[in-house]
Amino acid sequence: MATTLADEATTIADLLADARRALAAHDAIGAADALREAEMLVAAALQLGRATLLAHPERRVAGDDLVRVRDWLARRARGEPLAYLAGRREFWSMVLRVTPDVLVPRPETEELVARALELGDGIAARSDVPAIVDLGTGSGCIALAIAHERARWRVTATDASADALAVARGNAASLGLAQVEFALGRWYEPLAGRRFDLILSNPPYVAADDIALADPALRHEPRMALTPGGDGLAALRHLIADAPGFLQPAGWIVLEHGAGQGADVAGMLVARGFRHVRCAPDLAGRDRVTSAQWPPSAAGLP
Repeated sequence: MATTLADEATTIADLLADARRALAAHDAIGAADALREAEMLVAAALQLGRATLLAHPERRVAGDDLVRVRDWLARRARGEPLAYLAGRREFWSMVLRVTPDVLVPRPETEELVARALELGDGIAARSDVPAIVDLGTGSGCIALAIAHERARWRVTATDASADALAVARGNAASLGLAQVEFALGRWYEPLAGRRFDLILSNPPYVAADDIALADPALRHEPRMALTPGGDGLAALRHLIADAPGFLQPAGWIVLEHGAGQGADVAGMLVARGFRHVRCAPDLAGRDRVTSAQWPPSAAGLP
């Protein structure tokens, strides 16, 4: 979209119509979602609520506002996620800052949060305040959702990327969640000598040859957070293999994984000695989150 039209003006209704037509032609969006995407994009670019946007279709848009809408529309039509354009994403009733240094939080990951809260409540009812670690925290969405819901729980979050950890720390500060501890390092590296009641992670799990990686939107997200290469299971293998050394007796691990990886993840957990293995579906009914318990009698064993 040209930015030489800053002196022109158009209405919100016209902008929505233009955006809907442009986005409907995008393979990753399509006609069914084009109107919703158009409304979200224009509202975010103009810093308006959706209700205000729809209540004033006659409002004139000009100058920098018009340039911004057209620029964002062109970039979104090329596949750039709206969350990166707006710099924010809603997750678990929180608004999080997101940048290209972190994955865009997705609704599927809320299933992991729900399972972690359920298990943590059980631990809290039987003993003490649960200690939780979120490995590869990215934007901090998992750790911060837990801390937001259970202020007394001890929550730690790690990431190998200093830039990602800076985003997560910033989100914690903006949400007033100062109790969350952040540690720089790959997976368990910064946690030597520590044990937790819950280990949580949404690791990279897309296989290197998965056609999903060709999605224009994914090309904008950090590749190291999407795929470990190979069959996509390398990070999950590592997390499962080393988990017992960081779990309290009867502690739990909860992992997000690909829709076709549930059986593989469950098999690895059983082979490692975990029990009570359970796979939960996402909103589309696909296997997405698997949890398992380390037996109390086996705690600390290699």
